[in-house]
Amino acid sequence: MNKILTTLTLIAFALFGGGCADQAADGTKAAPAAGPAPTAAPAVAQEKFQPTLDSLKQYECPDWFRDAKFGIWAHWGPQAVPMDGDWYARGMYEPGNKHYKYHLEHYGHPSEFGYKDIIPLWKAEKWNPDRLMALYKKAGAKYFVSMGTHHDNFFLWKSKLHKWNAANMGPHRDVVGDWQKAAKKHGLRFGVSEHLGASFTWFQSSHRADKDGPKAGVPYDGANPKFWDLYHFPAEPDDKAWYSTNPKWHQQWTTAIRELVDNYKPDLLYTDGVVPFGTNHAVGLSMIAHLYNSSAARNKGKVEVIYNCKQKSDGRWVEDLERGIMPKIEPYPWQTDTSIGDWFYNRNWKFRPLSWVVHTLVDNVSKNGNLLLNVVQRPDGSLDAEVEQMLKDMADWTAIHGEAIFGSRPWLVYGEGPVRAKGGHFKEDFKYSSKDIRFTTKGATLYATALGWPQDGRITIRSLAKPAGRIVQITSGGGATTTVAIDLGNNITAVSLLGSYAQLGWKQTADGLVVTLPAQKVSELTVTLKITGTNLRPVPFEQVFEPIHADDKGNFSLRADDADLHGSRIKQETKGVHTHIGFWDKSSEWVSWKVKFDAPGKFKVSAQCATVHDGAEFAVELAGKRLAAKAPKTAAWDEFKNISLGQIEITQPGEQLVAVRAKDPAKWKAINLRAVRLQAAQ
Repeated sequence: MNKILTTLTLIAFALFGGGCADQAADGTKAAPAAGPAPTAAPAVAQEKFQPTLDSLKQYECPDWFRDAKFGIWAHWGPQAVPMDGDWYARGMYEPGNKHYKYHLEHYGHPSEFGYKDIIPLWKAEKWNPDRLMALYKKAGAKYFVSMGTHHDNFFLWKSKLHKWNAANMGPHRDVVGDWQKAAKKHGLRFGVSEHLGASFTWFQSSHRADKDGPKAGVPYDGANPKFWDLYHFPAEPDDKAWYSTNPKWHQQWTTAIRELVDNYKPDLLYTDGVVPFGTNHAVGLSMIAHLYNSSAARNKGKVEVIYNCKQKSDGRWVEDLERGIMPKIEPYPWQTDTSIGDWFYNRNWKFRPLSWVVHTLVDNVSKNGNLLLNVVQRPDGSLDAEVEQMLKDMADWTAIHGEAIFGSRPWLVYGEGPVRAKGGHFKEDFKYSSKDIRFTTKGATLYATALGWPQDGRITIRSLAKPAGRIVQITSGGGATTTVAIDLGNNITAVSLLGSYAQLGWKQTADGLVVTLPAQKVSELTVTLKITGTNLRPVPFEQVFEPIHADDKGNFSLRADDADLHGSRIKQETKGVHTHIGFWDKSSEWVSWKVKFDAPGKFKVSAQCATVHDGAEFAVELAGKRLAAKAPKTAAWDEFKNISLGQIEITQPGEQLVAVRAKDPAKWKAINLRAVRLQAAQ
């Protein structure tokens, strides 16, 4: 194994140390080396985990993560310097991008002042990891995650692989190491995030040039082979996906992440994407196996480490949803990663309110999930006063309500209420109210958390209704008949309110558990009831869900994962981070959304669809009107295109049904549908 690691290190120096290794003597690009795609260092035979999906199925999520529920993330690095938001290092090389415009105005043309010149401006001069970690712990965080490297290929750890790292330039500090010391001091588990897998294709815009204007044809600084150790050598023309197909870059990723994992031994490793380079390669799977085996070696055979990525796992790792939630209780622990603002500091973004953070946390925990929250830092490492206040308010909330969160487990149902959160990536804005209730348990204790304080001071939990019971007549051998009432459960013995010593008035009826709250509010954000009893189990009832509302601009996005499906064959499918409606083979089947219009108005109607058929026609029906269109033929079922259907006028506010059906059932040809959009006409 040591010989293998030495070989990997030598390869790493060749790949990272000089970008000119891929440059021929005449300045042209040399052909990539031939040979099979390399993998990470293979696991030795005696190790438990091998780089296969079957072997990784042995993994069991450690209890520390299941108990933790809440973590804080520092999505922070040189891209914070312009204070212009996420993906700056790429956008500054893309004419038409807001980052390109900002860069021209403040730094100059990227042929003269590139991202390499932004890096030294990141000084982190006010960064105090010990103070920040104390704030995070008090706010309730049980684990902390440091950025390891973003797509910009800049390492925040002390690396021997290339000079572009925080210990060598910028703050001249081992950022990962200093975060880790602070986390350990305050008793938090420590993780790192790696976004390097996508870097190789993501950063290719730095190699280009303006197509017009005064600098047309002048190459950006990334085209200079002198800087390819940062910007990477040029990709092959067809190498454009999120993950590169180039074996050399697979090896670079392996060597870099292996250095990070082996030097810092984190409790958690997060990958920004699915398993790196796909599960048909051993590259990413080898890293996961190494992570698990290394943890077992340090912990007497027990795996105490978490691997996060954005891919279904069936328990092989902890699935992560970016800015999204799960629609139901998942059998395996999972995690949402999201941010109180933009990912990197953005002077133009408003921070999320505390209510949004708390409600997301409660909803996730009720479904067997965790929340990893990015707390946005300024370039100098400090926090805005508004963010510091939010952390203090979060600390006040967790001091009272943490009993129902930390160390808890889901109940038999996650909750009830009018908001239907079907889940998925990039979907995290829901208008919860006190009628939306989420359940957690600890042993025999049930916690019910309402996502708001009711104006009338009363909460009704329909899942905890008193069953009507059942009368059974038993006849003995002698002919005597005895009437017996069968207990169907939900025998509640006590109800109390976290954060209050007041005696609550409560009664259990056939409609639900009805609780009268004290006049003094514990919190504007939530009400958490502590319930004890015997044989507590949810009573089924018909839920009535809220319709879809317009966003802040008056537009409606009707997503596939929010649709009601009508038929036996049609279904929702998820590929990557997107959900679409497929298997639409029967012309009689259709989909619908219930929409709430607050005022009359005109809307432009469009749809995002895919089909491999010519002449596939469908219609959108709304407010007694019908807009029909032909779906454009695409190269594959997962290649979606936007299509305009025209304009429709809503004359009467209120709830309306939006339906999508076959235009002519006799001529139906299947389509896949990702979304319907109603855009307010100006």
